[in-house]
Amino acid sequence: MDQKESVRDITPWDGTLSSSDFFSAACAFSEKWKRFNASVPPWLWVPSRKHHLLSSHKEEGYLSLEGMCLIKSSEEQESCRSQTWKEESSISQEEEAVDNATLVQSSCDEVNHYDFHIVYSPSYRVPVLYFRSYHSDGQPLQFGEIEKDLPDHSAKIRSESKWTFITQEEHPYLNRPWYKLHPCGTSEWMKLLFLGDTALNKNGFVIEHYLVSWFSVIGQVVGLKIPLGMLETVSC
Repeated sequence: MDQKESVRDITPWDGTLSSSDFFSAACAFSEKWKRFNASVPPWLWVPSRKHHLLSSHKEEGYLSLEGMCLIKSSEEQESCRSQTWKEESSISQEEEAVDNATLVQSSCDEVNHYDFHIVYSPSYRVPVLYFRSYHSDGQPLQFGEIEKDLPDHSAKIRSESKWTFITQEEHPYLNRPWYKLHPCGTSEWMKLLFLGDTALNKNGFVIEHYLVSWFSVIGQVVGLKIPLGMLETVSC
């Protein structure tokens, strides 16, 4: 079944994706991210067998973006609490370029590490953003520390949207506790997002652009902005 047929079969479309649709959407999202956001690591598809009822092994897995470092000034002034996402390897390269006399870091800067996964939820039939955070020594951050890392508008988004609150649950593939943005209400929001554009539904573009539209909002909660070029492809 191709993308056009799968979308047309959902009448009216309820804002959800099948597992095979999610795989197609993930591939499209990963390709666009590489094209428009080359300054950060790519989202990679990680095949992983979990739900044995799925027909295709290659279609089961999740998207992974790992090795992201959040450099945050520890000074109290708002102007100094800027956030910068960098790839972990680039941090290491910068440290190697500094002579030994300056390798002792002062307390004004700290680097927190983040891994992000986009996982399909069979129960909600929508993507879910999982993430974990840890210090440079590998010790996990407490949620209070994570909240300090989140952008200022994140709290506002989470308070106003019923589907963006953060919980800690076992990662469905790794069987370890990860934080996630709860998917409650995601299908409703996605349905409304595409409801006014019948051309997208008719031409089968929903699946191709689903994760781009979804992440344009979800990413804001954790401070990961989607490139403008990716958003422009949705309206093309």
